[in-house]
Amino acid sequence: MKKIKIVYMFIAIGLFSATSCEDVLDTNALDAFGEDLIYSDPDQVERLVFSAYNSTESWGLNKTIWWARRYNLEVGSFEAKFNFRDLDRLRIRDAGWNPLNMGDFRNKWRDYYRFIREIDEFLAKVDDSQAMQVDSDRVNGLKAEMKFLRANLYAKLIRYHGGVPVLENALGLDDDFNIPRNSYEECVDFIVKELDEAAAVLPDSRPAPEFGRATSMAALAVKSRLLLYAASKLHDPSTQPSGPLYDYTKATKWQDASDAAKVIIDMVGGRDLIAVNNDKDYQNLFLAPNNDIIFARPFGEFYDFGLDVNSLPNQTHAPSGYGGWGLASPTHNFALEFNMADGTTTSGATFDPANPNDNREMRYYADLNFQGADFRGRPVDYALSVDPNADGLDSPNGSSVGSSGNDLHSSKTGYNVRKFQDESVGLTDLSPSRPYILYRLAEIYLNYAEAQAEMGNDGEARIYLNKVSNRALQPDITSSGDELKEAIKRERRIELAFEGHNFFDERRWMNPGNLGFDIKGLKWTKDAGGNLTNEEYTVVTRPWFDKHYYLPIPQQEIDKAPALLQNANYE
Repeated sequence: MKKIKIVYMFIAIGLFSATSCEDVLDTNALDAFGEDLIYSDPDQVERLVFSAYNSTESWGLNKTIWWARRYNLEVGSFEAKFNFRDLDRLRIRDAGWNPLNMGDFRNKWRDYYRFIREIDEFLAKVDDSQAMQVDSDRVNGLKAEMKFLRANLYAKLIRYHGGVPVLENALGLDDDFNIPRNSYEECVDFIVKELDEAAAVLPDSRPAPEFGRATSMAALAVKSRLLLYAASKLHDPSTQPSGPLYDYTKATKWQDASDAAKVIIDMVGGRDLIAVNNDKDYQNLFLAPNNDIIFARPFGEFYDFGLDVNSLPNQTHAPSGYGGWGLASPTHNFALEFNMADGTTTSGATFDPANPNDNREMRYYADLNFQGADFRGRPVDYALSVDPNADGLDSPNGSSVGSSGNDLHSSKTGYNVRKFQDESVGLTDLSPSRPYILYRLAEIYLNYAEAQAEMGNDGEARIYLNKVSNRALQPDITSSGDELKEAIKRERRIELAFEGHNFFDERRWMNPGNLGFDIKGLKWTKDAGGNLTNEEYTVVTRPWFDKHYYLPIPQQEIDKAPALLQNANYE
């Protein structure tokens, strides 16, 4: 979908940015005719909607920062770390975030509210437009897409910040910009209302050329995740931080989360997920549209930085010896979460630390590159040898033995991300059908299982947990109670790996052990005979600060709107 630059949408900066009256008035006068022309034509109105789709997430965490276009939330989660020079791009080490510096999260607040402002302006104008008179059914559908996109933006804002100002109308020159934050619960209620209204209008499905546009199921999927998060421990009034900006007090919260997921389950008839026979089949699920995908960003010429191949997974995640950048190094801590092929854990007798890559579950081979993995025509080789001429191509000395890559990109942990790698095309070639998946059916089944387990309905929870686990060729999970809840958490970590969930999941579960920890890696060495051994070591220590359950409100926003209260522990 083409990213259109419409001049009349002159508010392209922060929610509370100061712009001179003269500049605003001049822009309005110059572009009044252009605005009237746009809203007279349903085709032009549709192009405004296409532009707003760039508010959804993509392969990069932050489109406005060069580095952050090339990695995502995995580097700040239990899953992985930022690899190049061990840089702390997210500023989660040392003293952590503060209102003046939150690393590559900067501008998220500004950019989300920029899109909200544009959508608010659209919704304020479209009802009385000539385009609505020309084709009301079509334009009402476009209006529902915009409401969906705005709801999705607010859902992201409250995941990062807790309660935020909810603006249903675009602010004018005479309006008060000093707007306080709504409570977290008020935000959730508003988002639910918007999603329900959008779902009632959006189509149940789209033809193939419209892949990536919202459907009623997409709106309900956003609602499912929203209510699951709201029901979680982080938002219980008994936990810290507490208060209206963070708490969700509804007694029916787990039933509401369950019901939201069950609506989607009923829409698909509770069917099984797409079956796979091996790790390659599983890997291919993430490389092209399929019926398990509920909402995704399509890849193509107009997809953000779509022609910038070194912002896409093939280049950014491949090991260094292939010419890749390997920006996200999966932690050994996370790699140990993958089960054995027989369903036992790596803490059991079937796991051999000397041969950690043997007999693992299917998703281990689909999601990770590791020592010896068969990747793009040769085994991945991170090992350093007693013979310098035999060092691995992907090792810190790879260039000395013929690697064309940058040794500074050699993985510090002994792992790289394989999920999303399209090995049918070259490292710097486009993969035209690969989507960026935002919501999919496996997540809905896990949402439902978690809510059911929290209500004590273990049998129902196991049915949908096993639909996900069995698809990955794992045996039935038969546990109950707290053990079942932990099994659901582990399944979310593995099934939804590197998809932007774990950063928030560990926070909403309030699991500091997976938020601040010694990041472990494996160092591989070869003896003169080529025999391999590994040593587990601490790559870097990631501390934990309780303030990091939420990002701070950027100080520049508080300076412009003092009614905004700062988040706990950032004062």
